[in-house]
Amino acid sequence: MKIVFAVLIFGFLILVHELGHYLFARKFDVEIEEFSIGMGPKIISRVSKKTGILYSLRALPIGGYVAMNGEDRETDSERAFGKKSVWQRIVITSAGGIINIVVGIILMCAFVISSPQLVGTTVGQFDEGAPSQSYGLEIGDEIIKVGNTRVFTAQELMYEIMHDGTGDLDITVKRGGEKKVIENVRFNTTEEGVSFGSPDFKVYVVEKNVKNTLLHSLGYSRLVIRQVWESIGDLISGRYSLNEVSGPVGTTEVIGEAAEQGLIYVVYLAGLISVNLGIFNLLPIPALDGGRIVFLIIEGIRKKKLPNDLEAKIHGAAIVLLLALMAVVTCKDVIKLIK
Repeated sequence: MKIVFAVLIFGFLILVHELGHYLFARKFDVEIEEFSIGMGPKIISRVSKKTGILYSLRALPIGGYVAMNGEDRETDSERAFGKKSVWQRIVITSAGGIINIVVGIILMCAFVISSPQLVGTTVGQFDEGAPSQSYGLEIGDEIIKVGNTRVFTAQELMYEIMHDGTGDLDITVKRGGEKKVIENVRFNTTEEGVSFGSPDFKVYVVEKNVKNTLLHSLGYSRLVIRQVWESIGDLISGRYSLNEVSGPVGTTEVIGEAAEQGLIYVVYLAGLISVNLGIFNLLPIPALDGGRIVFLIIEGIRKKKLPNDLEAKIHGAAIVLLLALMAVVTCKDVIKLIK
């Protein structure tokens, strides 16, 4: 069942991603040769009599593609991808990642709407010996900022403390109808390969009305984007090591754990993966959509396209490195699973 859920989620997110490229390619009248979900051998394929496009489902659910005429080669067709303006090609190339982010946000909103209760940011109870209480935090304080970051939900609040709570934090609260800044609050830290701040209090649930549902949907959506973005930054800075990175095998295991808790948690995880996929694809790395956008921007500035063979070599080298990284991460996940 873990594998089934994983294949369904990956397949859905790949479909969404490629659909973004496909719809805008059709919008700008680019000739599409094939629309494929999955990689490797074909399972099912059909050619549309109306458009001549080959639609195919392939065996490996690790990607997909929209093959467009003139995408990686010169051609005389006026409907070729390379004959379109730079801004149109940028829109087509970025559409997949952007739609993944949008779908992720929609799934986050669905998760919030389906949740039986919403949890706010008002302190309800301290753990025994809580350090934050000794620094001036009180029961009944509604926490509105951690550092310089506005928080609306318990999830945002706990994330900020865990991510930045290894040092002093300024906490802005509403107390008795007035704003108050409690400076240099300290929390305990935990070490799980990475140092995290440890929240030392519990918070109250809030009424599930339209206003709070909208605020929590906004909070969850913003949080998941920040989590993905800051995780990439933490990985580059060395805060996270390769041991904290998971590939398809590790993700499948997490999806299985989410499925055991209920469908609502699968929806949450699908939203998280969708945003992750969208942001990662838009990073300015060769072979990814973001890398191709960089080449298009350079072309727009130079008023001249870079040689196809040079661009192909750069993308090819990047693909080899990305596949090598995927192989290392997958081996790590398999060894961890066996242990």
